[in-house]
Amino acid sequence: MNTQFDLKAMLATPPALQNAVKQIPCEMLKPYHNHRFEMYSGERLDDMVASIRANGVLCPIVVQPSGDGFYEILIGHNRWNASKAAGLPSVPAIIKEGLTPEEAEMYVVESNLIQRGFDNLKISEQAAVVAERHDAMFSQGKRNDIIREIQTLEGTDGLTLRPMESNNENGFDSSREVGAEYGLSKASVVRLLRVNVLLDDLKKYVDDRTLAVRSAVEISFLNEQTQKRIAEVIDDFPVDMKKAKLLRDSADEFCNLTMDDIIRILDGKKKEPEPTVKGKAVKISHESFKKYFKDSSEKDIYDTIERALELYFKKYGK
Repeated sequence: MNTQFDLKAMLATPPALQNAVKQIPCEMLKPYHNHRFEMYSGERLDDMVASIRANGVLCPIVVQPSGDGFYEILIGHNRWNASKAAGLPSVPAIIKEGLTPEEAEMYVVESNLIQRGFDNLKISEQAAVVAERHDAMFSQGKRNDIIREIQTLEGTDGLTLRPMESNNENGFDSSREVGAEYGLSKASVVRLLRVNVLLDDLKKYVDDRTLAVRSAVEISFLNEQTQKRIAEVIDDFPVDMKKAKLLRDSADEFCNLTMDDIIRILDGKKKEPEPTVKGKAVKISHESFKKYFKDSSEKDIYDTIERALELYFKKYGK
């Protein structure tokens, strides 16, 4: 079923026949499966909890059936979270039936954008918004209908988002058009699109500025396994633009980077000749190195290995 979003028709419909509000137990609700936006915390959450205790939930949340007896939240994650903290057994909700995955995603992205504004989003959240705009699966007409409905539900009719003026012949929004909506250059849009495909474990470093956007762009071209390895060591080995580019160039040359390769590049040291025994290279895994020799000097490492071998062969023989 294709759900239609017509604001004029909705307002012309008798209130009883408009989006019906139902009380849904908090325990039957769960977050949207692809929710990428930061939840309220601290004083902001405390204020919402206090308001809900005093006045209840004034604006209903929006949900869709998840097919397992639960409802997935599209709009109102913070209201649900605060309601649970306030001890409310249920929250008022509007149930949306038959949404396509694209329409459900629109509700989540557009509501967060309307409530908080683009400039107040984290970089990874801005990347998600820009990616939504740029993706061809989203219809601009459908997006405008959903925006108007959200503004009506949230009481933000006065806040408008600039519509796209044109699309290219394939139906894609160009990077220039997307950038014009948010005051971004075309290059900035392209960079945010790359940040959006970055592994989630690395996006948090972009948000806290530990990983610069341009460095993140270089890393985003690496495969998932390599990104996971970088995420494991990035706290110990910060990544600047030069190292990020070297990681990408090395991956292009060798296809896949081992943990040893990544640490060597991020540590900024040239690869040392590996010790050999009868012509065979002997390697110590990253896990063993980090477990036993994390803060040891090279001399200490060799001395420790030599003592360990001496004790071993003294006990077990050659």
